[in-house]
Amino acid sequence: RASACRRQLGCWRPVAPVVQASSGRSVTELGTALMAQVAFAGTMARVFVYGTLKKGQPNYKHMINTAKGLAKFQGRGRTAEKYPLVIAGKYNIPYMLNIPGTGHHIAGEIYTVDDQMLQFLDEFEGCPDMYQRTLKRIEVVEWEGKGGAGEGVMECFVYSTTTYPPEWVSLPYHDSYDSSGKHGLSYVLRESRD
Repeated sequence: RASACRRQLGCWRPVAPVVQASSGRSVTELGTALMAQVAFAGTMARVFVYGTLKKGQPNYKHMINTAKGLAKFQGRGRTAEKYPLVIAGKYNIPYMLNIPGTGHHIAGEIYTVDDQMLQFLDEFEGCPDMYQRTLKRIEVVEWEGKGGAGEGVMECFVYSTTTYPPEWVSLPYHDSYDSSGKHGLSYVLRESRD
């Protein structure tokens, strides 16, 4: 990453220790923050998450783990088209079935991610076998820092599935996912699975 910073800034070097004394942040933290800002100036993708990767959900920790890449929360949205969102399998995993026009407008969060995070998400979501990453139209409900104002419709990558058992179509459809929801189907973390 430092070499990428050198290319984009012309000369990247750690922030002087004087800054550490005035801000209370370490040189490493400041250097990492600077590199994160530079990385966000490069190639970024928009991703819409609707399940365990949302804030307050069991896998959100991955969205804020900079070792996996960079992800910046942009706002809240919902799918412009209706889709079935089901909770399925013995681990109670949320799946958006790629059946446009059926189900609900699914609520979720919009993130801007770098290539490293996008690659991590592909691996985490088992793409392309378990989920497929496709562009979908997302209605912006609330944009970060805009005081609740939405900004129309945008395309975001979404992980949905076309590879599911036929009986999943008969499961209850949800418009929003919460692992602790009244559905009573708490998500089972990977480290807790048998």
